[in-house]
Amino acid sequence: MMARSGRVPVLCAVVAVCFVQYVQPDRKPCVVKEFQDGGIVCVCNATYCDTMEPNTKLPKGQAAKYITTPSGKRFEKIVLNFTAKSNDSSDYDLWTVMKNVTYQKIKGFGGAFTDAATINIMSLSEGARNNLISAYFSPTEGIEYTLGRVPMGGCDFSTREYTYDDTPGDLELTKFALAEEDMKYKIPVIKSAMQMSKRKINLFGSPWTAPAWMKTNNDETGKGRLKGKAGDQYHKAWANYFVKFLDEYKKQGVDFWGLTAQNEPTDGEISHFPFQSMGWTAESQRDWISSDLGPALDKAGFSNINLMILDDSRLWLPGWATSVLNNGTMAAKYVDGIAVHWYADQLVPANVLSFTHDDLPDYFVLATEACQGFWPWDDKVLLGNWNRAVEYIKDIYQNMINWVVGWTDWNLALNVTGGPNWAHNEADAAIIVDSKKDEFYKQPMYYAMGHFSKFLPEGSVRVEVKGGPGVDE
Repeated sequence: MMARSGRVPVLCAVVAVCFVQYVQPDRKPCVVKEFQDGGIVCVCNATYCDTMEPNTKLPKGQAAKYITTPSGKRFEKIVLNFTAKSNDSSDYDLWTVMKNVTYQKIKGFGGAFTDAATINIMSLSEGARNNLISAYFSPTEGIEYTLGRVPMGGCDFSTREYTYDDTPGDLELTKFALAEEDMKYKIPVIKSAMQMSKRKINLFGSPWTAPAWMKTNNDETGKGRLKGKAGDQYHKAWANYFVKFLDEYKKQGVDFWGLTAQNEPTDGEISHFPFQSMGWTAESQRDWISSDLGPALDKAGFSNINLMILDDSRLWLPGWATSVLNNGTMAAKYVDGIAVHWYADQLVPANVLSFTHDDLPDYFVLATEACQGFWPWDDKVLLGNWNRAVEYIKDIYQNMINWVVGWTDWNLALNVTGGPNWAHNEADAAIIVDSKKDEFYKQPMYYAMGHFSKFLPEGSVRVEVKGGPGVDE
């Protein structure tokens, strides 16, 4: 049982109690910066960053919860002592944990190593940079992310348009090469994260576009598909592009857990789409995977790579997934999961994820992109905004109770204007970098993510829980 404390929104780890003991924190507290609208961030620099108390095993009869509040508490640890049930049930929230009723295994939580994120991280001094990476990946000072998305080439959160082979007609990919952005920014940050983490970081790559010369519109942006059809020279070259990407990163000491076949394939069906995209239908994606991508990965020794389809809004489920995977399609044997973005979640109920799982129980569902401030009319960066954190919590919760195995934030870090973004499609992030001051700001969204990532490592299993307060508490 848990004593009621009023209905102030709080983000906390699940647990039940009667007597409460506030623990003297073995941690560095938040250096608070407050804004006129009441928003609060925690300020970090080269010499200081707040941490959380280690999550240690407790004696029998005790539990712990960690609380984050709008008023400024950040991962405040409270030890709870179990006791007999009160006669007055109105004073308590009763939780029933049914550990024998199990659902999906958790893969993890994380964010994206975009050009923008890693440029911002590398813009800091060594001390501040290490503190930022530690905030995400350290077992003692961070929230221990275990998922990392890596764009395969440029995306809107780059400073320019580019791919790994912009030489027209190079179907053999002899000119394929990683970019300066990979070598100078993404790979160094990824390797630093890997060195800091005690948990395995599961990286997955996602392409935004093929080189312009491979596409029907001869442009990285706008409405365009891959030239030709499945099985032809362009489709085989594009499949080999994935293999080259994995090979080149492997040479740099970075291995991948997974790939998505295409970032937001429906974007490339939109005329004048403003940043990198490439269009696919479910049927064309199915045919390309079965004829080209799947065999290419197998032949190159990457059959262990977890290949995901869709990588777009759940608006397209379950239809997209069933078209690719049902009725014994050849693509089905190469595919491991279904990737979803959160951008249409307000339009489509979360139970469509359960419907998809019920139709295709052998394939995991992973949330691979989300951010705040993405609508054109939104404020891009809202420092200290609490509501954006609550929206993250609600979405993760709704995903988790509908079979999703993990949830990936978008950019790990952005600057104070929500960039850089060459297409002027700026957004918010869990950490905002002010390189001029050599400091960064941990937003409420960061702590929202941490309440999941820190306490649900890879391999955790969702069990049935009944009762307790609402998600806002």
